[in-house]
Amino acid sequence: MSKDLPKIILYYGFAPLDDPEAIRLWQNTLCESLDLKGRIIISEHGINGTLGGSMESLKTYIAKTKSYAPFKKIDFKWSDGLGDDFPRLKVRVRDEIVTFNAANEIKVDSKGIVGGGKHLSPEQVHDLVAARGDDVTFFDGRNAFEAEIGRFKNAVVPDVETTHDFIAELDSGKYDHLKDKPVVTYCTGGIRCEVLSSLMVSRGFEEVYQIKGGIVRYGETFGDAGLWEGSLYVFDKRMTIDFSDDAKVLGSCEKCQGATSSFFNCANLACRKLILLCTDCGSNVANDPCTHTEATAPAPLG
Repeated sequence: MSKDLPKIILYYGFAPLDDPEAIRLWQNTLCESLDLKGRIIISEHGINGTLGGSMESLKTYIAKTKSYAPFKKIDFKWSDGLGDDFPRLKVRVRDEIVTFNAANEIKVDSKGIVGGGKHLSPEQVHDLVAARGDDVTFFDGRNAFEAEIGRFKNAVVPDVETTHDFIAELDSGKYDHLKDKPVVTYCTGGIRCEVLSSLMVSRGFEEVYQIKGGIVRYGETFGDAGLWEGSLYVFDKRMTIDFSDDAKVLGSCEKCQGATSSFFNCANLACRKLILLCTDCGSNVANDPCTHTEATAPAPLG
């Protein structure tokens, strides 16, 4: 296998960091030296990143990043890249590494998030469903548009446009009937569920789980032969990935209602909406007037 093969890594690690700015400078220099592009967010709670580059450069990046004690247990998830998946490198310090606007509620120690849901492997998810049946509720921890093309069977999909909408959604009382039920939270790589599950536990949900490694690890394990249906939205130039050739097409074209799993950027540069369109309608998107009333950015990483 070629060392120059383009790859993408997705990762996060919750750990107390005394000097996030120093970590930012180190990470920025390291990525630049390896010609890696992508996005890294650092806070006092840890690190969250998605990077693209050659397989050899990414292996070097992982080895050097894991040599730092707080990051040694990070689970790096690999996928095939296109070679130009990110236009540039961005390394930023923020209050949170995934923006729930809940920095004051998040507690981390050397083991990660304090008070979050129990981690289940993909196999343990199946064991739970086999044992508890319809009592188990899958709870989508992503933005609602992501679930349009892929989700777990019979999942609850909260009506949220951005991650920071989740707190109001949880506090609304809509999901109080689930507080005494087993709830399995899920998201792309697992990071959003680390925070979401802790917010749910603190609000009285009694039995909260999260899928270790998120949808990515589940898909690697079971492909499309398990409880996942459809395609996975990802935050790079690819926009979507499938786990096998048998992936169901769950989405419908905004214009003609035909089956599709393809997102397109709105032609109006002032609008940051993504539009779900079939190939034919997508080829004409530049000629269509914008019909969106609000400009919304894609979700944070993870």
